[in-house]
Amino acid sequence: MSSTYFKKAISRRRFITNSTLALASFPAVAAGLPYQFSSLYSNGKTDTIRLGIIGMGSRGQGIANTVKKLPGLSITACCDSLPEHLSKSLSVLNKGIKGYADYQLLIKDPNVDAVVIALPQHLHYQAAVAALNANKHVYLEKTMTHDIKEALSLSSIVNKKPKLIFQVGHQYRYFQLYHRINEMIKKGWLGDVLQFECQYHRNANWRKPVSDPKLERHINWRMYREYSGGLMTELCSHQIDIVNWLTNSHPVRVTAIGGIDYWKDGRETYDNIRAIFEYPNGVKANVSSILSNAYKGFSIRILGTKGTIEVQQNKAYFYAEDQKKELSTVDGVTGATANSWGQGKPVLVEFENPDNFNRNPTAYAFLDFADCIRTGKKPFADVETGKINAIAVHLANQSADTGKFVSWIYS
Repeated sequence: MSSTYFKKAISRRRFITNSTLALASFPAVAAGLPYQFSSLYSNGKTDTIRLGIIGMGSRGQGIANTVKKLPGLSITACCDSLPEHLSKSLSVLNKGIKGYADYQLLIKDPNVDAVVIALPQHLHYQAAVAALNANKHVYLEKTMTHDIKEALSLSSIVNKKPKLIFQVGHQYRYFQLYHRINEMIKKGWLGDVLQFECQYHRNANWRKPVSDPKLERHINWRMYREYSGGLMTELCSHQIDIVNWLTNSHPVRVTAIGGIDYWKDGRETYDNIRAIFEYPNGVKANVSSILSNAYKGFSIRILGTKGTIEVQQNKAYFYAEDQKKELSTVDGVTGATANSWGQGKPVLVEFENPDNFNRNPTAYAFLDFADCIRTGKKPFADVETGKINAIAVHLANQSADTGKFVSWIYS
């Protein structure tokens, strides 16, 4: 390989061997990582967890399609206020599932052990509180709440109910790829990591077709500030959560700029946003989401002094820094010593794909949600990590709205 460092540090064969942790079955991770997944059925408990899904739009239907294939989980009820969403969901799920138009009725259903909330963001808080007050376990989709005040309040409410499991839908925390990356960082294979570059780019208007203009805000709620924080809370929040985890911290301040510059169609949330999050010890994360170009789509680049990891949707590559010096001509006038900009050849980051769930992070998240309910252990994506993420992304939107740096003032 072209990199002197990578030659000395680890060969490709050794890299693959050392980076493959002993994973016989989902979800086990080597000692020393921040969260220890247990076996699928801990302590011999195999009780089936009965789920009620609230919100059967695209995300709710996606969750249902994933969960119905998982052992130890069953869907006993679903809810949506739009009749077409509800009827479509009931037609593809198992027979005998109860359908509701009012989520309050689903929450009261005695055949529901845990509630999955996949509603528009502005309804997250009230639905979660209702479920907790009914003594139901809760899986709440990200971003946890629609504003910072709700995030602080919900954290307080959850902490007063220690017997109930509350998990937030930051499913990438349950994807073994990121645990492998975390291990590589901790072992120093990247050197000092001070920079993250994150993007979630698409080339589409992000709209869904509407059969009746009266349903515009109901269907395309992500476009309107009353219901959503837009790109930062709906897309970028996944990557900010990963940065929070890998740095074991939260931003200390953020600056951002956004606009509605391409899709001028009456939307209120930005069609592009760029933010810089400053973390302790000089660590910074650039985060962007745009709707006018899809190059490299979902990507996280973790930049260290000895190497870089580029994370794509379900795989990652390691690039060792090329430490060679070479004589070059600067501007065709003077000779100068310059760093070679070429990194080493990409090396695929190897990791286990336990139980062959097609590297679907949502599957792993729900398997562990069920295990937490059975054993009483704390979820990795819990209310505190959800609160920190919600504060971070809402601060970014505040900065974009005001044009000012915004500092973290929360405990």
